[in-house]
Amino acid sequence: MRLVIAIGGNALLKRGEIMSANNQRANMTTAALGLAEGCAGHEIALVHGNGPQVGLLALEADLYKAVPPYPLDVLGAESQGMIGYIIAQSLRSVMPDRQIAAMVTQVVVDPSDAAFARPNKPIGPVYEANEGAGLEARHGWAFAADGRKIRRVVASPMPVEILELPVIERLVAAGVLTICCGGGGVPVQRDDAGYVTGIEAVIDKDRAACLLAQRLSADRLVILTDVDGLYQNWETPNPKLVPVATVAELRGLTFAEGSMAPKVEAACQFVSNTGKPAFIGNLQDAARVIAGFAGTRIEI
Repeated sequence: MRLVIAIGGNALLKRGEIMSANNQRANMTTAALGLAEGCAGHEIALVHGNGPQVGLLALEADLYKAVPPYPLDVLGAESQGMIGYIIAQSLRSVMPDRQIAAMVTQVVVDPSDAAFARPNKPIGPVYEANEGAGLEARHGWAFAADGRKIRRVVASPMPVEILELPVIERLVAAGVLTICCGGGGVPVQRDDAGYVTGIEAVIDKDRAACLLAQRLSADRLVILTDVDGLYQNWETPNPKLVPVATVAELRGLTFAEGSMAPKVEAACQFVSNTGKPAFIGNLQDAARVIAGFAGTRIEI
């Protein structure tokens, strides 16, 4: 089978965990065995998130005042290299016979996308609610609730075109486990003359993975995160895992914006447009989710 697998940035950094390179390596090392088992015998394009990491890079860039802070597209490219390196290295240790390539990927967005006027993509660490006003005044950042705390949010336009798609297609077809569209891809725009330039945004990796899965004619889309799947009554004392759901059932439900909502949206779009299944589950149970024995299966 040909699979597109999306790994959340939060899956590599557990909630509340120090955003260190060692923690990311440790989490990826733990997940690598299950991923390797699930990927065996399949053509794989692997997409990863970058929300915590790109936010951390933005904070670091802001501290050195002698240089203007780097824009989000450049920081997105940095995070692709950093996270792709960690993932590739971890997978090589458990898949020594598998060719693996990590590539910086540019994804075109529409500069008139309404998302630029309504930031909702969380990046970076969480803060106490009372810190929001000072951070907003100091940096000009927008914030949104994240549980009882707050988190910086940025524009997250829809992905329109993957510039490196032909290269990704050739690598995947050749059996190379291809790490691409990291962080949703570096957001770029085309001008009237066809020139490509970066734009200030962070694309949602699940939406990019959905677009990639459709363009690659993937047999299934797998979204791996830090929860076991979709739940009914999530914010109650008795949440219940939903093992199978149809697109129609999910369209009538509400999920957390900037978190589970884009995952469900991406999965439903892939299923609706292709008739093929999508899966949402825990990265730590990757092999069983990929095989369809864990998580939530979404179908027509």
